[in-house]
Amino acid sequence: MGKRSGMPNISRAGQRALERYLKHLSGAEDLSLPTLRNYGSDLRHFMAWCEASWSEGQAAMTAFAPAQVTTSTLTQYRSFLKTTLRLKPSSINRHLVSLKRYFAWAAETKLVTLDPARVVKLVPRVAQAPRHLSDREEHALVVAVTTAADLRDRTIILLLLHTGLRARELCRLQRDHLSIGQRSGLLKVYGKGNKYREVPLNATARTALQAYFAQHKSESHYLFPSGKTGGALTERALGHLIKKYATQAKLPDVSPHNLRHRFGYRMAEAVPLHRLAQIMGHNSLDTTMIYIRATQSDLQKEVEKIAWV
Repeated sequence: MGKRSGMPNISRAGQRALERYLKHLSGAEDLSLPTLRNYGSDLRHFMAWCEASWSEGQAAMTAFAPAQVTTSTLTQYRSFLKTTLRLKPSSINRHLVSLKRYFAWAAETKLVTLDPARVVKLVPRVAQAPRHLSDREEHALVVAVTTAADLRDRTIILLLLHTGLRARELCRLQRDHLSIGQRSGLLKVYGKGNKYREVPLNATARTALQAYFAQHKSESHYLFPSGKTGGALTERALGHLIKKYATQAKLPDVSPHNLRHRFGYRMAEAVPLHRLAQIMGHNSLDTTMIYIRATQSDLQKEVEKIAWV
């Protein structure tokens, strides 16, 4: 299963071809050392596979030559990565992209007449449900920020959980973007590409904002001004804020986007997709569809329903 050997041996001809390409990459492109190593490793493994495949049943080894590689060679290698090594689609695609880059260069430098990798397709990736907080995790996060008695931070977290705003959208909210009545409320949001939408506020969000305004007086026109500059809160500062309380709640890897996903996932259980797309500022329902895909935990719960024990 799945793991490649360290660094396979290749012929002298293969080694020369590899070194020539790596020399080109290091000189012509601004690539980091880890990236160069990855390209070199991917190409070396392909060369070794080619030489082993071409030499099978032969008395002498057939050395690697780029001109001998066909589109069929590459699709067979893709199948090898998938069925023999059982690599994940993301890993297979990294190998294929490395080979596509190599053969595009080989075609440019006339090492091959035609690029055999140009028509080779990547492996489709199955979209996974986005990471979002569970009921327990959401409760722990809210308890952490409430215990800290920081009304601004609590309001920010509750607003993210109950509106699904992007980090950038929340940071740029201004006081005059907000309208609150007794039984309704509205946020005027300028999202990606400055696209305008209106996001309704539920009772939880309205109550939190009213409490925030009652105690937080500010001359800044931003809804949540930076404590240091008085200007807009930065996305980086927002990320640190969320991480601080997530750490206190003993929750790993929580970002503002996870709170947006929590909102989207919960809303998708009861709201038609076209309405959820409108609230979240999606241009396509395909994007909104991620919230109706079950998580691995959800699927586990479903199959347990028919277990015999």
